[in-house]
Amino acid sequence: MSGYVVFEGERRLAAGPKLDVAVAAQARLAQAPEASLLIFDPEGRQVDFDLRGGPWDIALRLGEGESAPRGRGRPRLGVTAREVTLLPRHWEWLATQPGGASVALRKLVEAARRESEGPDRRRAARDAAYRFASVMAGDRPGFEAMSRALFAGDAAGFAARIADWPADIRDHLGTLSAEAFET
Repeated sequence: MSGYVVFEGERRLAAGPKLDVAVAAQARLAQAPEASLLIFDPEGRQVDFDLRGGPWDIALRLGEGESAPRGRGRPRLGVTAREVTLLPRHWEWLATQPGGASVALRKLVEAARRESEGPDRRRAARDAAYRFASVMAGDRPGFEAMSRALFAGDAAGFAARIADWPADIRDHLGTLSAEAFET
């Protein structure tokens, strides 16, 4: 996936890390307050940033400024306890596994993640490209045909449908969709 990107109309103003894109958007609005900017995240979703204040203020709001020093005690490991509903035979099997139910479930989830990694990556790229195209090119000629080619995995058809679109939109779509056509 690509990084963040900001567009003014059909023109890409900046692409990269979240803070760089936010600061570029802020600079453009300082030059032209009437400018209509659209910012997209790496998943092709349109996002809004609070661009008030200076770059330091933006960085703090985006969570990229200096954080508070860590407190004493044990670090958080990111473990979240949630409820899982299984049949009695599943619980019986889990109880016999080395390390217990949690370890066995984590191993099963990791194995499933590895197995579905390629299809998941292709689906995520396809969905990101479609979200971005819907906003930036939903009313363009060939949008429906592009969508059909994207979801069919037809790279040549996809490229042909977007060939006449503005270069920055076409290029960003190509970046977002690159993994959608891998086999």
